[in-house]
Amino acid sequence: MTLFSHYSKLSAIQSCAGDSAGPMVTEQFQLPTMPRKPFRVYKREQAAISRHTLYPVTVMYTLYAATMLVVGFRSGRPLTAFAFFLGGVPVWTLFEYLSHRYVLHRHFKRSRHKYKFYKTLANKYFDPLHWEHHERPFDGKHINGEWKDMLPVFAISILLSFLLPAYTAPMLVAGVVQSYVLEEWVHHCVHYYNFRNPYFKYIRKHHIYHHTSSGMERGFGFTSGIWDIVFKTRFPEHVRHRLYGRAKAPERRQAKRIVRQP
Repeated sequence: MTLFSHYSKLSAIQSCAGDSAGPMVTEQFQLPTMPRKPFRVYKREQAAISRHTLYPVTVMYTLYAATMLVVGFRSGRPLTAFAFFLGGVPVWTLFEYLSHRYVLHRHFKRSRHKYKFYKTLANKYFDPLHWEHHERPFDGKHINGEWKDMLPVFAISILLSFLLPAYTAPMLVAGVVQSYVLEEWVHHCVHYYNFRNPYFKYIRKHHIYHHTSSGMERGFGFTSGIWDIVFKTRFPEHVRHRLYGRAKAPERRQAKRIVRQP
């Protein structure tokens, strides 16, 4: 049984069993109950739930990004506007990495002090947001965010961006907004589909391993592993060799060095 088929079957059992199944592990997992329906049926149902959450997000934020592209191209500096729009892609990937690592993977404790209300809010909204996704990774209600989840962040960013010319910061924010939509679809596809193109095969292995107990503290990039390299949170070399088959395992590299010695 491969790593991914083992993960899929284990996750399906947890999802069908509910919260009582406890946190996900990859070894010595006791099967409390059997799934009530075939995994492929359950997965198809949850994919539909996730897609219906994504449709309003896609329409709303893509419409804004498209509108800003029109504004940018009519600003008199279309190339500059488009360059700023593309600049939103790395900005978003950095944001997704930082928020995933330091917000979604953090446990917030309630505070008894009223002036620390933000901790109570974080405990209420952030703690269930991502940890439930790790416990039930195929639950369609916890794969993607709703349109209102990022609205406060985007609304403030958009308003502040218009303090600068329309072909600069507003275009950058529009690129960030559209990148968010793409990231949500990538995350959706990683959990429900098995496309064969090289990028998707890579990012699926990257994210699926993050869901295991061994990989949960690394691999925080949703759409790219670049920031994991920058911030030194990528998976160990022997894991990358097992997942991607490109990096050389330390043992094989050491063996070659020994053979080359006179």
